[in-house]
Amino acid sequence: MNELSKYHSPVQADPWEALKAFTSARIALGRTGHAVPLKEVLNFRLAHANARDAVYSGMDVDLLTNTLRRFGRVNLLHSQARDRFEYLQRPDKGRRLDKHALEALSGGSLDKDVCFVITDGLSATAVNDQAIPMMTYLIPLLVAAGFSIGDINLVQQGRVAVGDEVGALQRAKAVVVLVGERPGLSSADSMGMYLTFGPTPGLTDDSRNCISNIRPGGLVPEKAAQKTVYLLKEAFRLQLSGVQLKDDHDSLMLS
Repeated sequence: MNELSKYHSPVQADPWEALKAFTSARIALGRTGHAVPLKEVLNFRLAHANARDAVYSGMDVDLLTNTLRRFGRVNLLHSQARDRFEYLQRPDKGRRLDKHALEALSGGSLDKDVCFVITDGLSATAVNDQAIPMMTYLIPLLVAAGFSIGDINLVQQGRVAVGDEVGALQRAKAVVVLVGERPGLSSADSMGMYLTFGPTPGLTDDSRNCISNIRPGGLVPEKAAQKTVYLLKEAFRLQLSGVQLKDDHDSLMLS
């Protein structure tokens, strides 16, 4: 017998230990005396480092372009934020396209039912990991539902509202924006989907519908694509999006 095995572990377990199987949140960490166990301290620091890395990560433009091109034209655009530092300090510049956007968009698809924007947001890591699986499920579902499909637009240093300008320039009836969400300490790879019917610059958040936490540990891309199609069908039926458009998809699945 090892000499150390005669002693009890200094870490005292938490009564909620069993609940950790149902969440990635930091619960039931246990304690060592009055302190958090060293293992949990190190795990926290690693998660914090991953979140910081996600904020400063960059979109894998080559991967996204080459993979998504099979669904149609892919345009590479940039917001008015010149680099990551300006993007973080000036949110307004991330919401508008730069002066080269019109040239990049020339010759693209116009007057389609749906166009797409994929932008880094606050975690390009999330977009690099989740955008391709999401689009792989979403595009065939939309085509099967009878929607006409517009361009896929990759916007570097972009925020959600940049989709409204892209949608307006392409005269799309609706725009779907896939964006990296603000990374949490257990979800540096979380992507969000924002849908706007009748996109035009200057709209506020109440005009959009959101599906968040798209990632393997949250809402998987396949389910997120199904919810997006449902929301688009309802948006076109009611001719609106935002707070007046309710997401009853899960209720219908249970009925």
